[in-house]
Amino acid sequence: MSNVKVILDCDPGHDDAISIILAASKVSTLQIEAITTVAGNVEVEKNTLNALKVCDIIGLEDVPVAQGADRPIIKEKEIAEEIHGESGLDGPKLPENPTKIIIEQHAVDLIIEKVLESEGDITLVPTGPLTNIAMAMIREPKIIPKIKEIVLMGGGTFGNWTPAAEFNIYVDAEAAKVVFESGAPITMFGLDVTHQALATETVVNELSTIDNKVAHFVVELLQFFNKTYKEHFGFEAGPVHDVCTVAYLIDPTIFEMKHVHVDIETKGEHTYGMTCVDVLGVTGKEPNVQFATNLDGNKFWDLMKKALESYS
Repeated sequence: MSNVKVILDCDPGHDDAISIILAASKVSTLQIEAITTVAGNVEVEKNTLNALKVCDIIGLEDVPVAQGADRPIIKEKEIAEEIHGESGLDGPKLPENPTKIIIEQHAVDLIIEKVLESEGDITLVPTGPLTNIAMAMIREPKIIPKIKEIVLMGGGTFGNWTPAAEFNIYVDAEAAKVVFESGAPITMFGLDVTHQALATETVVNELSTIDNKVAHFVVELLQFFNKTYKEHFGFEAGPVHDVCTVAYLIDPTIFEMKHVHVDIETKGEHTYGMTCVDVLGVTGKEPNVQFATNLDGNKFWDLMKKALESYS
C-alpha cells in the first residue's frame, strides 16, 4: 500500500498529541507532509509549543511545523483549559524549550502551497477548529478541487461544549460552514463514534506494559485526560477523539460509516455550532459527508498498542 500524504492540522491537546504519535509510528501508512497548529484547546502559541515537544519526543525531525490562526474567523476565541490543563498538555513532565522550531511561514500559506504543488493526493486531517482550513479555502479556492479528502474530528448528533455543539465546531462554526459547503470530500468523526474510543483502565494498564519513552508519555497523557473527563463530564475514561481520524486512514475497517448530509448551524440562539446530521435522509439533500457511526474497540486499541511498541 502506498503512503497516504497528510497535513495534520491540530491544537495539541492530549488526543491530538496521541494522533501525531500514531501517524508517525512504524505501523502507520501515512506520510506526514506538515503539522499546522490552530487556536483551540488552548492558545495557538501553546498548541504550537506542544506540537514541537511531541515531535521532539518521537524524533520527528524533517516534518515542518507551522503556526496558524490565533482566533476564529469572526467570534472571540474559546479554550478548554478545564480539559487539557493550562499548558494544553498537562500531566507529563516535558522540557520547557523544545529543540525543534517552527518555520516562518503561516500555516494557512503552507497548506495552500502544499496542496497546490501536489498531484491532488494530499489529505487534510483537522483535529481542532477548522479556522486554518477555511481560511486557506477562502484565500485560494483553487486548492479545493485538489484536496484528496478532509478527515476531521468534530461535531456529532449531540454536543459536549453546549447541549447542541461539539467543541471544535462550536469554537469556529463559521469556518466549519465554509469547509462543509466547499464541495471537498469530507469524512467526519463526531462524538457519536469518538465516545466509543475510551481509554479505560484496562486499556491504560495494557499500554503501561510497553517499556519505551513514547509509550510512557502516552500513558501519562491518558491518566491526566481520564482524570479531567471524570471530573468534568463524569466519564469512566477519556475518549481519544482525534486519534480516530488517523486510525481510520491507517485501517478503515476499524469503523462503520454512513453517507449523510451535514449542515452547520451558525445562527441559532441555543444551537450555534451544531452539526445537523441528516441520519434518516429527511431533508432530501445530497449526502456530503462520510459519517462515522461505530468502531471496533479491539482493533482500535490493538493498532494503538502496536504503534507504541514500534517506538521501541
